[in-house]
Amino acid sequence: MNLSQKVADILTEYNEQHPFSGAVLLRENENILERSYGYANRSEEIINTTHTGFGIASGCKIFTAVAVCQLVEAGILSFDSYLKDCVASSFPHFDPGITVHHLLTHTSGIPDYFDEEVMDDFEQLWETLPMYKVQSPADFLPLFQDKPMKSLPGEAFSYNNAGFILLGLIIEQVTGMTFTAYVEKNIFQRCEMLDSGYFRMDQLPKNTALGYIDEEAGWRTNLYSLPIIGGPDGGAFTTVFDMAKFWDALFGHRILSEKMTNLMLTPHSSESEQLRYGYGLWISMKSNHVFKYFVMGSDPGVTMQSSVYAGQPIQAHVIGNISRGAGILTGKIDELIYQAQLGESVYDH
Repeated sequence: MNLSQKVADILTEYNEQHPFSGAVLLRENENILERSYGYANRSEEIINTTHTGFGIASGCKIFTAVAVCQLVEAGILSFDSYLKDCVASSFPHFDPGITVHHLLTHTSGIPDYFDEEVMDDFEQLWETLPMYKVQSPADFLPLFQDKPMKSLPGEAFSYNNAGFILLGLIIEQVTGMTFTAYVEKNIFQRCEMLDSGYFRMDQLPKNTALGYIDEEAGWRTNLYSLPIIGGPDGGAFTTVFDMAKFWDALFGHRILSEKMTNLMLTPHSSESEQLRYGYGLWISMKSNHVFKYFVMGSDPGVTMQSSVYAGQPIQAHVIGNISRGAGILTGKIDELIYQAQLGESVYDH
């Protein structure tokens, strides 16, 4: 039994027990497995397809990282550039030694506007700041700019959304473009990601899924749970096929040089021995070797993981418009591939 069939069986079994809503794309060389489940719009009973656009939450931090790397290649920025020299906004309690590198690697030590170490409900943010008011990176600043540092720059890894908000502000400052316009022009268009964009939650285009939050009392959409438009730390919409196009362009050196791509893929910080971080992407380690590069995102009504397996012609993309499922499904796919690497008879090429 080959990998595609094994994964198809996993998807079927999982969906029978925990109905998924979203799309899955597995690609091994020229072999493609694609599946879709659930509704893009439950009220109108519009089904999801593998060409449906989904929100990907923090999965789009890699686009911010690529944008920064492009500007470094162009000589406009440096990884050693100081935040204080790049952004005019006031940060009275921030360490003056914070660099672009620190922001890219979650080692800046700055406070986060949504600190996942102490908060677990993203919707709490909008009790004081209406989500419809958050339409640009600068709109996030009141949530964290006057807070004290958590640690010294470079001292520790602490996953930080605010750091990527600041990277977006830097991109806007040095290019004179809005962050979203820069990414759409210099990444999405160059990768031919024709179904991707930073769409307003209240103006979603055709073939784009609403995100759904399932509760005991029923379901609701995530319209009031997230910023009205995505930005540098999360919130773009894309498809599983567009994510494959992005990785192809990145590894094909069409959006960055080979040298810069390799720097992006280098582990610069670590959450643990098994989970490290490059520039805007996670790096899974097994037996002291890189197992895969991936991005993941989770928000109310959003679940995603997009993976490229090191040294193998395999990609796996799982994106859903509910709050669960992508991590579990991807974990099962990871296990299949890893066991095959160990020489066990999981699938035959």
